[in-house]
Amino acid sequence: MKIHVQTEKHRPRLEIIPFIDVMFFLLATFMIVSLTMVKNETIQIKLPKSTTAVSQPPPDQITVKVLEEGNFLFDKEKVLSQELTSKLNQIKTSNPDPKIFVTGEPNASFELVVKIIDEARKIGINKIAIQTTKPQSQTQKSGLANGT
Repeated sequence: MKIHVQTEKHRPRLEIIPFIDVMFFLLATFMIVSLTMVKNETIQIKLPKSTTAVSQPPPDQITVKVLEEGNFLFDKEKVLSQELTSKLNQIKTSNPDPKIFVTGEPNASFELVVKIIDEARKIGINKIAIQTTKPQSQTQKSGLANGT
């Protein structure tokens, strides 16, 4: 009887893909556990109130409000409709990358909003957004009507 003897030896292979999967699982588990170990403590404080406090937008942010009569308010500075282009040019020269937020009175013409956006784009102002407010819920409206 003849016996076959293998002359070449097979070396054992280390499979790396399952090893990587296990390591990522352990890493994710460690990160989640370590985040739950951080204890956030806060101190309750009551800040004083001021009647003359005014919120200040960032310096590169301009709010343009469209008025019902057809004029505009650029950060509380009244600008006539004819002066719109020159005011936008002035803003562009003072800040190379300004942000403009357009808002309006409820009965203002939407055509004027489009005019502001068109003129700003012609000048090269590309960061333009329409600013809105969140509507009040029915419970807030009824609470205001009842005086509470």
